Amino acid sequence: MNIQRMTQGDLEATAAKLLGLDHEATGLLSIEGLCTSIRRAASLLCPATPRQLVDAVLEVLRPLSRDLKRDVVAEALDLVVSVGDLLELKLGESGVRQLYLAPPSYVTVGPSRHLLLGVRPNASPIVDESLIGAPVEYEAHTRFLTLEMDNTAASLVAAGLHRVTTEQWARVPREEPASSLIERTARLLGQHQMPGEIQGLEIIDSATQVQYYVGRWRELTSNDEGMLVGRRPQAYGAPVWCVLYVAGGIPRAVLDFPIDSSVMPGWDEARHLQAAIDHYRGHPQVFKIRSAGLPDGSRLLDLFAPLPSWAERYITLIGIPVSRSKGALLTYRVPLDAEDSLAGLLSKSLWMTRIKEVQGR
Repeated sequence: MNIQRMTQGDLEATAAKLLGLDHEATGLLSIEGLCTSIRRAASLLCPATPRQLVDAVLEVLRPLSRDLKRDVVAEALDLVVSVGDLLELKLGESGVRQLYLAPPSYVTVGPSRHLLLGVRPNASPIVDESLIGAPVEYEAHTRFLTLEMDNTAASLVAAGLHRVTTEQWARVPREEPASSLIERTARLLGQHQMPGEIQGLEIIDSATQVQYYVGRWRELTSNDEGMLVGRRPQAYGAPVWCVLYVAGGIPRAVLDFPIDSSVMPGWDEARHLQAAIDHYRGHPQVFKIRSAGLPDGSRLLDLFAPLPSWAERYITLIGIPVSRSKGALLTYRVPLDAEDSLAGLLSKSLWMTRIKEVQGR
């Protein structure tokens, strides 16, 4: 038996190939690689808690990259959930939320272009590329098929994929003033009195720079007052997203997210509410749309805070996730004719403000 010495590059290339990725184009530790690893772990472990999936991916990848941080994998998992590959559901009365495999599906997002959703169990591929006649394209946390044929719908159904309409998938909520969402949440919060300190609680500081999301998180201080969005630890599973009413730095009431949905992750409603709070306090979240410098006139959309999944899905319908710009949390390339509709969605549904493009940046 011959024993062959393998470099780290060899190991990463082999692992990427086992995941169905083109190792020459897609690195194992890229966002595409991380999301694919998460889907593979989910296919073998789900139903599972978010913590269990993150632990499983770290156990496999950390020997190849000691610098891989838990937060990076957790953020990739959030993206996989937000696009609809996994479903997050509450487990009975315990309050623990578990992730389940979403059924294999597709959404037609353009001529010949179809977004793939869901995960098959036991590490089975989402489609058999040899039968469908096209490779799966990996773009950030999303997967697409480009099919140039007359009977596309029949071919996708034959491949075991369920059709989902764009309206069913995006589920954009009705527009409302930020104050209405805040007032509705305050009424519900008033019904959940829970005075006392919460160990390990983190909150989003609404007075901090909205363009630096990570830096907005901190512990409570004695100066904190009013409605705050936060995360509290629980005995099992990932921290729970919540909204609190704080007086003198002490929580007087707490309400866990999600409130209105049993199938959406808690951070979905939390992000929506935080956008409303930021706007109400006079420091709205921001976005930038600028030239991509390409002949087709396409634009780059820079986002500086994570969005609710319905907003991310709307953007995915018309845009392509690309490597994020300096300072941005997410960047998408979008067609020129979609600029106004995107700006309208972000401004009206999330009360965001557009940053003017500076020439040369």
